Amino acid sequence: MASEDTIKLLRECNAGVKMGVSSIDEVLDQVQNDDFRALLTECKEKHETLGNETREMLNSYQDSGKEPNPVAKSMSWVKTHLKTAVEPGDDTIADLITDGCNMGVKSLHRYLNQYTNAQPQVQSIAKRLISLETQLTENVAQYL
Repeated sequence: MASEDTIKLLRECNAGVKMGVSSIDEVLDQVQNDDFRALLTECKEKHETLGNETREMLNSYQDSGKEPNPVAKSMSWVKTHLKTAVEPGDDTIADLITDGCNMGVKSLHRYLNQYTNAQPQVQSIAKRLISLETQLTENVAQYL
């Protein structure tokens, strides 16, 4: 049986992946630059791969996982739709993606520090997700 820290960290990673995919989906059809759209699509696919990995692990522990915080998800949706309505453009989308990635990285670091007894394999997933979010932030900077 997995430790409580392992399952909790895995749940947070899974919820973070879902939030990332949802956020990219919200803006993808508004992206004008083809290279930017391809970058976001590729990152979404990488998130989905990590999501599948976390879901499989959670299933192996007979755990259904966790949905993203509904308040955070709602606030993200409102912010995204208001900002893109007032200031449409790739720079606004890049700004929103950057903010989301920064919040995700911050949360994941907090969870890694909180769930120190999680299995190394799950800690590695969290670190890969942090790396993915950090890289996306760097890649979208050119569109700000």
